[in-house]
Amino acid sequence: MEQTSVKTSDKAIITVLGKDTVGIIAKVCTYLSENSINVLDISQTIIQGFFNMMMIVEMNESEVTFSKCSEDLDKIGTQIGVSIKCQKEEIFEKMHRI
Repeated sequence: MEQTSVKTSDKAIITVLGKDTVGIIAKVCTYLSENSINVLDISQTIIQGFFNMMMIVEMNESEVTFSKCSEDLDKIGTQIGVSIKCQKEEIFEKMHRI
């Protein structure tokens, strides 16, 4: 069986942080689904009423550019009262090296 791998350049890290409210995950995932952006991994926690989520996504099937996706997610975050940041995986890794 042939195994396909996702190029690092096709991956992005999305982080969401803010006061917990109903529908945060739904809004973000609806946008991703509508734009053919696949969620590879997701982690979310709520600590003392604050929502924190990190997603690893692949964008190779999407027709939306990385810049447009980042801009759109920022707007969605503003609408729902949270901060949503999108970074290319290779940049995220370089910034967070120990």
